[in-house]
Amino acid sequence: MKEFVVYTALRLALFAGSFAIVFGAWFAVTEDVPVVWAVVLAFVLSGVGSYFLLSAQREAFARRVETRAGAATARFEEMKAKEDADDASTERP
Repeated sequence: MKEFVVYTALRLALFAGSFAIVFGAWFAVTEDVPVVWAVVLAFVLSGVGSYFLLSAQREAFARRVETRAGAATARFEEMKAKEDADDASTERP
């Protein structure tokens, strides 16, 4: 869970920083900023930036998800095997 919170917080911070830069640069040039376009550009910039800048955090999050999925699969298989064993012991020839 910690990895998810860290990655999400860093993505939001990167988006906020990108928006501030795009908005500030656009405002410095024209003084009339269409906010929707500033948001779209900031979204694209933060997406590209996060691909390169946040790869370590993304990998940590992916490892955590993979570990939890493996544990869940193991528990499911264990329960399935136990159920099969119970069914085999209750069957009458």
